[in-house]
Amino acid sequence: MPIIEVRQLAKSYRVYNKREGLADSVRGLFRREYREVKAVQGIDLDVEQGEFVAFLGPNGAGKTTTLKLLSGVINPTSGSASVMGFTPWERKNEYRRRFALVMGQKNQLWWDLPAQESYRLHQQIYGVPVEEFDSTLAELTDLLDVGGLLSRPVRELSLGERMKMELIAALLHRPEVLFLDEPTIGLDVIAQHNIQQFLKYYQEKRKITILLTSHYMKDIAALCKRVVIIAGGRIEYDGSLSGVIDNFSGHKVMTLQFADGHQPDLSRLGEVLDETWPKVRLRVDRRDVPRVLSEVLRDNPIEDVAVEDVPLEEVIAELFRGSSQKSASEEL
Repeated sequence: MPIIEVRQLAKSYRVYNKREGLADSVRGLFRREYREVKAVQGIDLDVEQGEFVAFLGPNGAGKTTTLKLLSGVINPTSGSASVMGFTPWERKNEYRRRFALVMGQKNQLWWDLPAQESYRLHQQIYGVPVEEFDSTLAELTDLLDVGGLLSRPVRELSLGERMKMELIAALLHRPEVLFLDEPTIGLDVIAQHNIQQFLKYYQEKRKITILLTSHYMKDIAALCKRVVIIAGGRIEYDGSLSGVIDNFSGHKVMTLQFADGHQPDLSRLGEVLDETWPKVRLRVDRRDVPRVLSEVLRDNPIEDVAVEDVPLEEVIAELFRGSSQKSASEEL
């Protein structure tokens, strides 16, 4: 039985259309114009216990809104959701003690206090027994290698160090479900890698269910086997990471290394991405790969050849662009 069940979940906002100019501002005091923004439009989603699911989409697609709905921060316009048997927006204390939400752009720790002081407050809020709290804190600080930072005010920590502290705060009460909204945003490569390794190890060890949103494809590739893509408030894809390329990429990237000084014109065969002689990278329709390879090998001496999928980042970006254009046309 799924630990997260979502059925036709929708959320709309009524937004005030403010016009420029003094006259329109005065007029707006008496007669306001509103428009409806559909952040989430009737999505269905099932997540099994212990899954690590990536939730992808362009800005404004509805990712964060969905996480807020599932964590009970906001109420839906329509539809239903069940997380561990609870309806999130009923905000029952029993539910709050069993999940955690981490938002990369918002802090839950007191800025001017050491993290360990905020952790003690969390212990009291969640009613964590002292022995369990001490052992969990010791485990998490050891895994994230931040034992020496607990007594420093949060404002003195780097962005990467603060994110580690935020993760510890979210996991102190040992939640069964964890919602992560862009936890590595703004972090450098080393900090991203450290967070990735921690999340991968902790999820495999504790078997908790994680729903992750991120714009970094390396996060997704390193952590998630299942990907859910949302655009315009609707789910466009739900399946494996490899299936994203199979379903949404119509091209392959061919790298050819020629054996002599002859430079053939390859533009008729595909899009030339890079030409550093004697090596050429060519973007080719995946249906034409056998034909293009046959022609190139027949007419030219080749030392090496490689055929690869288009990078995941490019496939996702192209999908997002297409979804954004579709949403814009529907609004018109």
